[in-house]
Amino acid sequence: MPRDMWGMFRFVYVLLIALIACAPPVLAETVSGKARVVDGDTLEINHRKIRISGIDAPESSQNCTRADGRGWACGREATGLMRKLAAGKVACTGGSSDRYGRLIAVCKAKGQDIGAQMVVQGYAMAYQTYSKAYVSQEKSAMIAKRGLWAGTFQTPAEYRAHKNDAPDSRASAGCTIKGNISKNGKLYHMPGSASYAATKISTAKGERWFCTEAEARKAGWVRAH
Repeated sequence: MPRDMWGMFRFVYVLLIALIACAPPVLAETVSGKARVVDGDTLEINHRKIRISGIDAPESSQNCTRADGRGWACGREATGLMRKLAAGKVACTGGSSDRYGRLIAVCKAKGQDIGAQMVVQGYAMAYQTYSKAYVSQEKSAMIAKRGLWAGTFQTPAEYRAHKNDAPDSRASAGCTIKGNISKNGKLYHMPGSASYAATKISTAKGERWFCTEAEARKAGWVRAH
């Protein structure tokens, strides 16, 4: 290769490296203002949908079970806490969007991190699939048995994956214990247990939903292990 051509290639290569080094970083997007709360981990500010980074809260329609076996509307309560935390002006900053076009962002109001508060109070989980930001807050909530951790529950991800199961009106009302009939007899499965998500309920086969463990045992079901 002629020396002058080699020199030209070298010049172009050095120029490209310099341009890459000087390229501006991906700019973060900040949205601020009064927030409309969609659910326990989603907001809308100035018509921009925002998915709070690092947390996963129960879906609005999701129910959980307290330590005494009673069902409770954990999704609705998580949404209610988010409304309190996001009251007034909220500022959300993020640099990417999810598959639904929502800005993935850290949101603050009154000087506090809303996501951290949702997790430390036990109304959202640390979404460790995507972020380790709130692992210590989740551990604190678990140890203190706050919110979701005071009883049993499906993770929000499990609930979303299986919410197309066929729950009857009792399940919709918060009776989330699954009374299954199998070759092993009548077994009831608690939310959050290992086989809960995989267990399907068919009322046509005599299977049913229970509101409490006492109700399940009285009807002849035994707790699955």
